[in-house]
Amino acid sequence: MPELTITIGARQFQVACQTGEEPYLQAAAKMLDTEAQSVLADMQRLPEARMLLMAGLLLADKTTGLTERLTEAEAEMDALRAEISRLRHAPAPAPQQVQVAVLPAGLAEALADIAARAEALADHLEERVG
Repeated sequence: MPELTITIGARQFQVACQTGEEPYLQAAAKMLDTEAQSVLADMQRLPEARMLLMAGLLLADKTTGLTERLTEAEAEMDALRAEISRLRHAPAPAPQQVQVAVLPAGLAEALADIAARAEALADHLEERVG
């Protein structure tokens, strides 16, 4: 079992941890040391136990807020997963109906005939006037 020397509030401590957990222990010790430095900046002479207690309480206060936000995020993720599941298992929506106006049979030919007559009439008027 590895033993590490960690520094918290300018004081060194020997601690043991499981193999492979050294980086986690060092990161946790650094967080606690940051809080201890803050406590020591406010109160110069402080017994070791009180300094550790105050640093631990400050760190716990910070992590409580993080825990609350994490809990809220997990609840939101659960709700979103439920919504995704509901949408995946929901029946497909009914197809939209689009109504297109249908021209009566023969209308295109009748319009072409009217256009041809109008052109013939225009030609006839041009000949008479011109």
